[in-house]
Amino acid sequence: MAEMSGPKPTSERHIPVLKERCLMLLAPGFDAARERGERPVVIDATLGMGGHSEALLERHEDLHLIGIDRDEEALALAGERLSRFSGRTSLVHAVYDEIADVLEDLGIDKVHGILMDLGVSSLQLDERERGFAYSYDAPLDMRMDTSRGITAADVVNDYEESELVRIIRAWGEEKFAGRIAHSIVARRAEQRFETTGELVEAIRAVVPAAAARQGGHPAKRTFQALRIEVNEELDVLQRAVPAAVDATAIGGRVVVMSYHSLEDKIVKRVFQSRSTSSAPPGFPVELEEHKPELKTITKGTEQPTEEEIAENPRAASARLRATVRIRDRRTA
Repeated sequence: MAEMSGPKPTSERHIPVLKERCLMLLAPGFDAARERGERPVVIDATLGMGGHSEALLERHEDLHLIGIDRDEEALALAGERLSRFSGRTSLVHAVYDEIADVLEDLGIDKVHGILMDLGVSSLQLDERERGFAYSYDAPLDMRMDTSRGITAADVVNDYEESELVRIIRAWGEEKFAGRIAHSIVARRAEQRFETTGELVEAIRAVVPAAAARQGGHPAKRTFQALRIEVNEELDVLQRAVPAAVDATAIGGRVVVMSYHSLEDKIVKRVFQSRSTSSAPPGFPVELEEHKPELKTITKGTEQPTEEEIAENPRAASARLRATVRIRDRRTA
């Protein structure tokens, strides 16, 4: 008789995306800290199940890691995974745009590396009751932090049709947003949505079969849009990337992995704006306070190899950007 198997260990449930490349990009920031006689500190701003953090702590024996996550279940699992490093870790329940507050609470001024692995985590996709996946029926929730905030059910049942169109079109980049929103409103007039399966049915009814064959599951983009709305992901990211730059010491690195174009555009815009001179056009002399704060490390975005995608299919859409802090305009 075969033994009943329990849940897989966290290390088997989560394969860190672009792990070796992230380690390579962050390491020079730690070296810069050591050269100044400082202990290197890194922030994993989206801790998840702790795969990247574990690799960083294993690679650098003097490294202190601050792990941030809004998902309390993820924090608990990561805490178990990183328990052997408990003397070198600070795990914090927070949203990653709260970096400044987290550092103030810990009494830390600057860090020497920040990693952001954006989007929904493997844990959230795999836990059916969280309602992130369209592939099986579950309560329509989608909150990364289940202790607060509106759910996806609140959005689909209570938002005006025009608002649903806007969200699905903007956050999901869904060309059938109008049809989908109309279908949602018509069905909820008869009965409120409670599960992901009910929502999938409403979407499938109005998305042409040919479009689904070409673009993947017909609910994919709508579910992305709802997840972004529920968790305010793009608003958080717009605050988080500048906060990460501000928290990074000279010589430190910021590495960000995004999974769709809306995220990547935000990261690119912040990195580019702070990697160029702020001197007014035609200004005869570039003053010290106008000089760039950042220097881009990556050329465009870097992507996983075919081997990495084969090992971890969820890595396929990952796009990585990295930058190094070269000066601080605020103290110029």
